[in-house]
Amino acid sequence: MNGLMMSEKKMENMKVIVVVDDDASIRKTFFLILHKEYRVYLAKDSEEALSRFKKSHVDLIIADLKLPQTNGLDMISSFREAGYDGEVILISAYPDLVNEEKLSNLSISEFFTKPLDLNALNQSISYLLN
Repeated sequence: MNGLMMSEKKMENMKVIVVVDDDASIRKTFFLILHKEYRVYLAKDSEEALSRFKKSHVDLIIADLKLPQTNGLDMISSFREAGYDGEVILISAYPDLVNEEKLSNLSISEFFTKPLDLNALNQSISYLLN
């Protein structure tokens, strides 16, 4: 098997992560950290995420709580209503805005506050996807 075919096969077997954040630098950082081990797709808001990935296979959604148009929890609720039962990591610079009951009701796997502890985040992603 040539290198290109092996590379394509490896890509097919990679877990899929969708990162939703309105801050381009945060999306880029996530991509740079994760793209070697996972297929990483980026969305700038909930509308883009829902339209592009609602019917796709996704293993993990990483979403900011504060997004344009709607918040991350409402977006996750829409994904859940569409049948998504995968893992979710919610991030926020505003932990006081987070309702623990809503996190539980939406089966949010992990919650991280900004600034992010990248080691803890990487460990959590690895745990959730392996």
